[in-house]
Amino acid sequence: MDTPEEIAARIRALKTARRAVILAHNYQTPEVQDLADAVGDSLELAHLAAKTDAGVVVLCGVHFMAETAAALCPGKTILIPDANAGCAMANMLTVRQLANLKREHPDAVVVVYVNTSLAVKALADVCCTSSNAVAVVRSIPPDRPVIFAPDRNLGVYVQKRLGRANMTIWDGYCPVHERMSADFVRTAKVTHPGALVVAHPECRPDVLDLADHIASTAGILRFCRERPEKDFIIATEGGILHRLLRENPGKRFFPASPVHDCPDMKLATPEKILWTLEDMAPEVVVPPDVAKRARRAIGRMLEVVPDA
Repeated sequence: MDTPEEIAARIRALKTARRAVILAHNYQTPEVQDLADAVGDSLELAHLAAKTDAGVVVLCGVHFMAETAAALCPGKTILIPDANAGCAMANMLTVRQLANLKREHPDAVVVVYVNTSLAVKALADVCCTSSNAVAVVRSIPPDRPVIFAPDRNLGVYVQKRLGRANMTIWDGYCPVHERMSADFVRTAKVTHPGALVVAHPECRPDVLDLADHIASTAGILRFCRERPEKDFIIATEGGILHRLLRENPGKRFFPASPVHDCPDMKLATPEKILWTLEDMAPEVVVPPDVAKRARRAIGRMLEVVPDA
């Protein structure tokens, strides 16, 4: 059986031979993050995939992320180390459900979170991320109703920030963030007095009420890097703790909940990355017409927030 060092060496050799790049989400395991050429959030990884000169992209994340990268990178080969890496939230909104919702609210502007399938994005008017959802919805004329899907917690957060009543919010959620209860956060605050609570907007409203700062994964990384405080309680998926510790020597980071791992995000392993590069599979291929319509929704988001 190969050692971790031998696996890493074989991966490096295959990357060169395949003209490949490895991109990993902030929620991946430490071992996978350390093997990656870049680590980021879902849309950031898609942009990185589009900008790289590499013809092959191994995307260590979940399936909707690989689909988005494939849509933004026609002509490149997009691989995912484990084809079973799905997203519970993305699975909570199907094309049929969104089509029915649009028929019920024909005048509404449809805003979908990037945590959706490409086919769902293709039905939307505009996409959003956790960092720009407020700006995207704010850009819609106040008299136009809005369908916001699929994350109810992000939708309620946006609605509260904007004081906007005319929003129909789909009842989806991220199980990892949904499990992060206010009681867990209160316990963490007692255990780590003085620590700042930093929460992802996918968390429940009562958790966000306890937060000192609310931000996307990129925003969490930036906030913790820039603040002078040394102790932080992190209310999001636990994979981000590795990058926080690596980038902030001398600071301490504590999970807000004892149950903070996404099992799908942990399916990628160094061995699977090696096998993916050896076999050039599993490959994520998207229908051109669906990709075109999804790019339109993503493009509209970038018109509102160019640096998304």
